Amino acid sequence: MSVTYLEAIREAQAVALRSDPRVYIYGQDIARHGGAFKATRDLARLFPGRVLDSPISEDAMVGSAVGAEIEGMRPIVEMQFADFSSVGFNQIVNQAATLYWRTGVPCPITIRLPSGGNPGSGPFHSQNLEAIYSHFPGLVVMTPATVEDAYSMLLEAVRLDDPVIYCEHKFLYNRLKADSLPENNLPTGQARVARSGRDVTVVAYSAMVHEALAAANKLAQEGLEVEVIDLRSVKPLDLDTVLASVARTGRLLCVAEAWPWGGVNAEVVARVAAEGFEFLDAPPLRINSIDTPAPYNPKLWAAHKPSSELIVRKLRELIVW
Repeated sequence: MSVTYLEAIREAQAVALRSDPRVYIYGQDIARHGGAFKATRDLARLFPGRVLDSPISEDAMVGSAVGAEIEGMRPIVEMQFADFSSVGFNQIVNQAATLYWRTGVPCPITIRLPSGGNPGSGPFHSQNLEAIYSHFPGLVVMTPATVEDAYSMLLEAVRLDDPVIYCEHKFLYNRLKADSLPENNLPTGQARVARSGRDVTVVAYSAMVHEALAAANKLAQEGLEVEVIDLRSVKPLDLDTVLASVARTGRLLCVAEAWPWGGVNAEVVARVAAEGFEFLDAPPLRINSIDTPAPYNPKLWAAHKPSSELIVRKLRELIVW
């Protein structure tokens, strides 16, 4: 029996609720309706009084969670869409992120952000905000790309004493499946070599890992071996694994669905150029979504974000540099 990415998230929350009475889930329509994407379906029935519908106020949701964790709870806050977390931005970056550094009191809250685009979602329901939250000290930012990581990293997020921004990609919810859920997995902050190769390194995270793997499989038919690194989390960032890969291949392409300005790709490229310049046989390159809001039209949206075809074209350019 297979498990989807969405089911892994739901099961991780059930395990967290079952194993720790301090855990509760708070969000809009998550109790009665199971959330916008049914990530909490049946959990209110299974855990009465611990899966709670919130008012339509992201500011209040996060603020109350910060207060609850000060009193010893470990809240999971579900945003309907990552985009809406901007309404709670002050509470996230000025309260949760700084609490330990101001008071010595840990801030173990997990904020789930349904991130990224789907056909027809448009500009208000397609944003990838991981780079914004990574800018602020005190926050851990997770970007799981597999069913296994969706499950294990969410459980780890709940156990951590730090505030965690957990970026789950909506496009993967029901499209990604695994045979089972893991008992153990890599810790947050350690990247994964998703595919080994000798000719060029592609660094990606979240849904773009699968576009990179598709591109690597296509180029393998032409005799080119692409190494794909799945960052898994972008704060902390595992630069050691990236540098080790670039030292083997001599070439680097970074791929992210987010916009280019001030993004994760820019950070990886800058740090590789600064700390691994001697490894590079060609300039490091990056691919992002086009620097405009996400379009509603599915065909325009498909052209707006990175694709395996675009990655293939850019890798061919990089190989012959």
